[in-house]
Amino acid sequence: MAGEKVAFLGLGVMGFPMAGHLAKAGYAVTVYNRTVAKSAAWVAKHGGASAPTPAAAAEGASLVFACVGNDDDLRAITLGPDGAFSGMAPSKNGGAVFVDHTTASADIARELETAAKERGLGFLDAPVSGGQAGAENGQLTVMVGGEAASFAKAEAAMKAYGKAVTLMGPAGSGQLAKMVNQICIAGLVQGLAEGVAFAQKAGLDVEKLLGVISKGAAQSWQMENRGKTMAEGKFDFGFAVDWMRKDLGICLAEARRNGARLPVAALVDQFYAEVQASGGRRWDTSSLIHLLTKP
Repeated sequence: MAGEKVAFLGLGVMGFPMAGHLAKAGYAVTVYNRTVAKSAAWVAKHGGASAPTPAAAAEGASLVFACVGNDDDLRAITLGPDGAFSGMAPSKNGGAVFVDHTTASADIARELETAAKERGLGFLDAPVSGGQAGAENGQLTVMVGGEAASFAKAEAAMKAYGKAVTLMGPAGSGQLAKMVNQICIAGLVQGLAEGVAFAQKAGLDVEKLLGVISKGAAQSWQMENRGKTMAEGKFDFGFAVDWMRKDLGICLAEARRNGARLPVAALVDQFYAEVQASGGRRWDTSSLIHLLTKP
C-alpha cells in the first residue's frame, strides 16, 4: 500500500536490498541497523528515515521486518524497552505484524510469536532462499510460519522482494521449511563438487559436460549457476560458508530433537568445517570442490 509506514531492522547483504525493494514499492520505510553508517547509507540511496533503536523504528509501523544473524540477535531487537515489540501498536484485530526473515531456530519463532501475542501483535517467521542475488533482484523464495490473519496483512509487502511467498503452517513452520531447503542444498552442492572434480580428472570439457547434463535428470539451480565457476575455482559470490555452517547447525539441532536422520547433511557440515579451516570462511558454498582438488 503506497505510503504505508513499515520498518526494516538489519541492513546486511540481504536486508539492505530487501528494504530497498519496499521503498521502491511505495512504502514509507524506517530502518535500523546496529552500525549507524549502514542506516545512513541506506537512507542516502533509498530515502525514507532511520531510527536509533528498534523500538523507535517500529513506532507507528503496520509491519516491522527484520533480517539479522541468529536467535540472540532476534531477542535483542524484539524484547526489552528498546526492542521493536515495545514500539509496535497492538489492536483488537491483531495489531502490527513483525515479520522475521532471519534464518533461525523454530524454537525462537514460537517463543517470539508467544511474546507478540501477549502484546496484541502478530508475528511471522519468514526465512528466505535465493541468496544475495535473489535479494538484490527481488526474486527471493519466502517460507512463512504463523497465523493466516498476520500473513494476509504482510503478503503483499513481502512480494516486493519475493517471487514466491508461501504460508507453510503455524509459527516455526517457515524455519522448518528453510531447514529442509538447506539440507537439500548441502547434498546437491557436494554431489556437484564431486561430479565436476571427477570430470576434471577424467579430462572432460567441463563446460560442455555441464551444458549436456544440465538438460537431463542431473539438472539443478546449483549446476546451472555454480557449476562453471566451481570448475574455475571462483568462490567469491553467493552464500558464505560461515552462514551455511550456522544453518546446518540449526538443522542438526532440530534433527536431534525430532529424531530425523541427517547423515549426508552432517558429513557435508564437517566438509564445510574443513573449508573454514582452509581460510574459506567467506567463500560461497560451492567451495566444497576445493577439498577435492587441492594438492
